[in-house]
Amino acid sequence: MKRPNNKEAAEMKEALYLGLATGDIGIRAATRQMRKILGMTQKDYAKKVAGISPRILSEFENGTGNPTLATLEKIASPFGLNVSFLPPGPWRMNSPEG
Repeated sequence: MKRPNNKEAAEMKEALYLGLATGDIGIRAATRQMRKILGMTQKDYAKKVAGISPRILSEFENGTGNPTLATLEKIASPFGLNVSFLPPGPWRMNSPEG
């Protein structure tokens, strides 16, 4: 998988964060997008970045796996993301806390 150049990667990362903030992108799609930003295969991202089994990442991205919260944190942390309970919709973006 080819890694995007710096400008492309920055644009992809911005789109990822916006999509997550607005609820337009789910966690599985976000995981796939993070790998694409780094230009990595599932196997490489799982082993080299998240430190998890490639099978776990593959099953999660394909909708057949149900990883633990700790595993989700490992997948998300390289992008400064964390897994948490957030209310749906625009309230999240307009709340004083966030």
